Amino acid sequence: MADPASYRPQTGEIPTTPGVYRFRDPHGRVIYVGKAKNLRSRLNSYFANPAGLLPKTHAMVHTASSVEWTVVGSELESLQLEYTWIKEFKPRFNVVFRDDKTYPYLAVSMGERLPRVQVMRGERRKGTRYFGPYTAGAIRETMDTLLRVFPVRSCSPGVLKRAQASGRPCLLGYIDKCSAPCVGRVTPEEHRAIAEDFCSFMGGEAKRFITRLEKDMAAAVAELDYERAARIRDDIAALRKVFERNAVVLSEDTDADIFALHDDDLEASVQVFHVRGGRVRGQRGWVVEKVEDATTPELIEHLLQQVYGEDSDNQGRIPREVLVPEIPSNHHELLEWLGGLRGAKVDIRVPQRGDKAALMSTVRENAEQALKLHKVRRAGDITVRSQALQELQEALELPVPLLRIECYDISHVQGTNVVASMVVVEDGLPKKSDYRKFAITGAAATDDTAAMHDVLTRRFRHYLQDKSAQLPKSGEIPNASSGEGPTPSDDAPGTATKARFAYPPNLVVVDGGQPQVNAAARALAELGIGDVYVVGLAKRLEEVWLPESDFPVILPRTSQGLYLLQRIRDEAHRFAITFHRQKRGKAMTMSALDGVPGLGEAKRKALVAHFGSLKKIKAATVSELTAAKGIGPALAEAVVSHLAAAGASEETAPAVNMTTGEILEY
Repeated sequence: MADPASYRPQTGEIPTTPGVYRFRDPHGRVIYVGKAKNLRSRLNSYFANPAGLLPKTHAMVHTASSVEWTVVGSELESLQLEYTWIKEFKPRFNVVFRDDKTYPYLAVSMGERLPRVQVMRGERRKGTRYFGPYTAGAIRETMDTLLRVFPVRSCSPGVLKRAQASGRPCLLGYIDKCSAPCVGRVTPEEHRAIAEDFCSFMGGEAKRFITRLEKDMAAAVAELDYERAARIRDDIAALRKVFERNAVVLSEDTDADIFALHDDDLEASVQVFHVRGGRVRGQRGWVVEKVEDATTPELIEHLLQQVYGEDSDNQGRIPREVLVPEIPSNHHELLEWLGGLRGAKVDIRVPQRGDKAALMSTVRENAEQALKLHKVRRAGDITVRSQALQELQEALELPVPLLRIECYDISHVQGTNVVASMVVVEDGLPKKSDYRKFAITGAAATDDTAAMHDVLTRRFRHYLQDKSAQLPKSGEIPNASSGEGPTPSDDAPGTATKARFAYPPNLVVVDGGQPQVNAAARALAELGIGDVYVVGLAKRLEEVWLPESDFPVILPRTSQGLYLLQRIRDEAHRFAITFHRQKRGKAMTMSALDGVPGLGEAKRKALVAHFGSLKKIKAATVSELTAAKGIGPALAEAVVSHLAAAGASEETAPAVNMTTGEILEY
């Protein structure tokens, strides 16, 4: 961890004009870009009292080793230059705005002169009516279907202006999915009436529109206008499809609460739809920590107790039916308790088929999406990421901030096709461009500890080689703090960023317990690397092991640091499994002709095409082999020698299952 005082520029050296500044780490990477109206005032704020800075800023100034600036002519230029550098360097400490991944809504902007239908996320806008939330695929299919019946404008303001200027509608106007108010096919009042009908349908008045269309279809048939009747028939079918899929309406006498959950090893997402009078009147959701070893019936029991036991006013709030994915524990006692609270009988059951089972599936999908959203927000929130990194640093008692973490995992099937993966996380986010795969052969493939030692040795040997190759000659580094540092082109592709292993991690995480951790630490010690720390995460109890430690570090189950380690470990496991399957698939398609010197894929195919089978190739003489296209006498002799050697080894070697590595027979 660097001391900010070691690279603090003199106050008099910093100009008071507008400009853009950059903080660099010891490896020369730009880690933060900022702009200021007064460079002197802004930069002094970083160094005046570093202990009083916010956690993220505190970590940044203690990670950096130099600061440099560029003076610009105006604040507008500083804004443009800041944007350019952030886009070019992608500094780890700059906030990057991302999609919030909220549920999409079908929105109708009734506040506009020509209302527009669109899919919207995020904050709600005044004068806009919203319907949903829905899943992304379902909402777009719903909108596409409804536009043929209610041709409301769905184009952007730019498309609308171009159509008004040219006098020609867009494509949707030509295919009758827009009433084209932009060119006067309908008046603004008529278009607003269509939008009102759209909102009424989405608000639950579907039967009124379907009945009206059925009367119009009957009238068209009576007038022998069968073409118009067919179009109305198709419109009715479209409305019924949307109504059945999106209205989520049960029979009018249905009062029920429908629960569903989706869980992983640590957390469970619960969703409930409150159905009254056959309609969904409310929706609630929670993401809760799972009790260790809790089963789904136990979770449902605790859930119902909390939902219905949170206050005493339960009469009328508890419905006749409670639909759950599995029958809860203590089913009969729970029925009696709920019946006493309601003052009437309550039925708890699992829907097996029909509309209620279909609605249960919708609730389950909402629970799954809610858990994904929870995890995305937790991983994408800079505050939560900073908290996770800080908790992990404190729990492991490390003296440096965990700006770069690398995780390693070994994958194989009974010792065959042994591979390893390396995944990288910087500032709590995966950096996939730095992911690496390792194929492990020879003695290193005998067990997991040997494989882990081999992988860490290879990775950090490359780091040492790249580091020595990048060391500048004496006197080449200018005084960055005085504003004479490297120019922006120094970070352009092809210079400092081309080295594959030039940046060491602060922490190495291995998938495994104490043996794997000790093997990794031994590899680093043999290479003389002492500023990289090693831990292991054991799957069974999620214990964190340190080198040469008799007892593991136990992180709280709700610790953000533990969540971070689990995400990194799971990503390394996924990456290793994918590579192992690729390698195993290739091994299962090996040919006896593989390994013949000078015999490439084209000539191998030519041999097989000429003789028809490997058996005939084995029986052929050297002169017969030369009859195949591209096979000369020397290559033919190499093929005969290789096949003869392979046949001799097959006679003495046991038969092996290529998938599992199991010895079948001797």
